[in-house]
Amino acid sequence: MDLPEWRDNHGQLHLCIGVRDSALVGGGIVAPLTTSNPVLAIVVGIVWLIADVITSSAIQLAAQWQRAVIFRLGKFKDIRGPGLFFIIPVIEQVRMIDTRVLAVHIPKQQVITRDNVPVTIDAALFFRVVNPADAIIMVQDYRNIILQYAQTSLRDVIGQGTLDQLLTEREQIAKAIEAHVERDTKGWGLDVTGLRIQDVDMPEELKKMMSRQASAEREKRATITKAEGDKEASVNLAAAARTMAESHGAMQLRTLQTIDGLGASPSNTVVIAVPVELMDVWAKLDRSASIGRASVAEPAPRA
Repeated sequence: MDLPEWRDNHGQLHLCIGVRDSALVGGGIVAPLTTSNPVLAIVVGIVWLIADVITSSAIQLAAQWQRAVIFRLGKFKDIRGPGLFFIIPVIEQVRMIDTRVLAVHIPKQQVITRDNVPVTIDAALFFRVVNPADAIIMVQDYRNIILQYAQTSLRDVIGQGTLDQLLTEREQIAKAIEAHVERDTKGWGLDVTGLRIQDVDMPEELKKMMSRQASAEREKRATITKAEGDKEASVNLAAAARTMAESHGAMQLRTLQTIDGLGASPSNTVVIAVPVELMDVWAKLDRSASIGRASVAEPAPRA
C-alpha cells in the first residue's frame, strides 16, 4: 500500500496520533480478557490489530497542492483531493502528485553553433502538472523525461544559430527551446511555464579575441567622434574668420584678447614690440592693395 508523500508534519502527526489512540483503545479492551480467557484475548487483539491497520490505511489526506491518483485493481479510477478522502485497502492504490511549479536544472551541455563555435550552456526549466492522471499513465517518470527533452531541444535550437545570436538574443532562444519542449510533451498533462539560460561558457582564446574586438570597436568609435569634432571645429573657425574679416577692428580685438589671456598670471609679462596702430595701418594698406588687384583684373567694358 502506497502511503501519501507526507510533507506536512502536522498532518503526519495527526495520523500517528490517531493510530496510537486506536492502539490504546484496543489495549483497554484486551486487558480485562487476559485474566479470564487468555486465548480470547489473543484472538481479539489480533483482530483489533488487523482492523486498526486496515482502517488507518483507508484514511488518506492530500495537501492543498497535492492530487491523489486512484488506481483500483491496477486500473485508473479517479483523481481525489485536496483534503481527507478514503480508499479501499489492498484493492485501491494511491499516487500523490505535486501540482506546484517545479524546477529542473539542465546540466551543462556542449553545443556547436552554426558558425562552428563550441559553447557550454546550462539552463533551468520550470513546469507544473496540470493533469495528474496523464502525467502518471502516459509516461514512466515525467521529471526525467522532460529533462531529456529539454536537453535535446537546447542542443537543436542553439545549433541552428550563430554565436552572436546566442549572446544578443538569449530571451528569444529561451522561448524557442520552451516551445520545442512544450510541443514534444503535449498530451502528458504537463505545462511548461518557462525556461531560462543561466550561463554561456566559451573557450578562453575566443573570450580574448572578443575582448580585443570590443576594444578595437571602441577605439574606432572614439576616432570617428574626434574626427567629427575636428570637422565641426574647422567649420566654426572658418565662419569666425569670415566674421572678423568683415568687421573692422575685430581681428585687433581678438589679438588683444589673446594677449590678455597669456598675461593673466602675475609671473608672465607680455611685451608688444610693434605698436597696435601700425598693425592697423598695415591692415588698411593690405585691403587697398587687394581692391587694386581686383580692379586691374576686371576686363574693360566693350564699346
